[in-house]
Amino acid sequence: MDIIGYFKKRTLRKKLLLAANHAETVRRMQRHLVAPEDDAALREAVQRARGAVNSIKSTDDFQAAMAELDSALAPGHGWSPLHPSQAAENFEVILVAVAVAMAFRCYFLQPFKIPTGSMQPTLYGIHVETHSSPTVWDTSLPLKVLKWAVTGDWYTEIRVGTGGTVQPVQETLKPGYVSFRVAGSVYHVPAEAVVYRGRLNVGALRDVRPDGTIPFRGVLWSGTVKAGDHVFVNRMAWNFRRPRRGDVMVFSTTGIDGLPEGTHYIKRMCGLPGETVQIWPPHLVIDGETVTQPDSIRRIAARQKVEFGAPAYAGYTLIKTNDFIKAEAPVPLCAMGDKVKLGPDEYYALGDNTMNSRDSRYWGPVPERNLLGPGAFIYWPFTRARIIR
Repeated sequence: MDIIGYFKKRTLRKKLLLAANHAETVRRMQRHLVAPEDDAALREAVQRARGAVNSIKSTDDFQAAMAELDSALAPGHGWSPLHPSQAAENFEVILVAVAVAMAFRCYFLQPFKIPTGSMQPTLYGIHVETHSSPTVWDTSLPLKVLKWAVTGDWYTEIRVGTGGTVQPVQETLKPGYVSFRVAGSVYHVPAEAVVYRGRLNVGALRDVRPDGTIPFRGVLWSGTVKAGDHVFVNRMAWNFRRPRRGDVMVFSTTGIDGLPEGTHYIKRMCGLPGETVQIWPPHLVIDGETVTQPDSIRRIAARQKVEFGAPAYAGYTLIKTNDFIKAEAPVPLCAMGDKVKLGPDEYYALGDNTMNSRDSRYWGPVPERNLLGPGAFIYWPFTRARIIR
């Protein structure tokens, strides 16, 4: 007899118990399809196997118990295995995992990517740093990929194939970028690198000559593209409490005039139902009183920094009259005396970077039915991971 050690004995006992439990599952699911005597035989085999678990002392004991269980479970008695193949079992595991992940995403935490800088410096959208001095971490693989995975930074050189005149393409071909045509080829440069206060600055392009041409293999732009923050949104929070001033709110744009249909925006919740909203730069004013709470609103109005090394907030600002398109909102906040009265189910959304944010000042309040949930935390890039406040 093959006498076995403690740890191997424990492993065999565990395997036998799992096999017995599996056989019992098969019996419960299929007993109405087999003869009563086959059902009784399998039930007894399962009971004996479970009873033998603690008495296994050798490999022979384990093999004998398994053989009896396999014999009672044989297809000749009418039983069918739950998993016809290992591939089917793996597929079922993957399917269940995906279903759980989707359910978690729909009802608990949903991921979003910040596309613009309207919430800076609280949240960063895709932004760039123009330079031409890459390090080994920017140019060598796999170091470049490793740096991107941790920080979200990716060094890029946009180099033309053939020299010629640089011509801006009137129609935007890639969101967030400005397109240029050189000798019949089109190149895309990050808009933040060449657009200043709404105007195209061709002079910001790297190797473009004063006459508007670029040499063979010249570089239009080089620098680091920094990925926008990726955040999780808590879809359960507002099921248990009312939305509060200062929440970083994610909402659907569906049905809001002036916004694209079927997407989501993220802003700071600044006005609540029934309130009257005003801006007296740099302060947010509600019902005639300057808002000093919660701390997130006070911090923005005080033009403080969200963290060491980050730029300071600019405070709450009015929009410029010539920047306002009347069709976008019925009541803009262009002057100190302007007011917005919110309805019983309306919320006022402002970007933390109000000098560069298209928000409720332009397209009006957000209906309660559009609210999705508050931003919970930044999960990527890892260097910016933190709870959102």
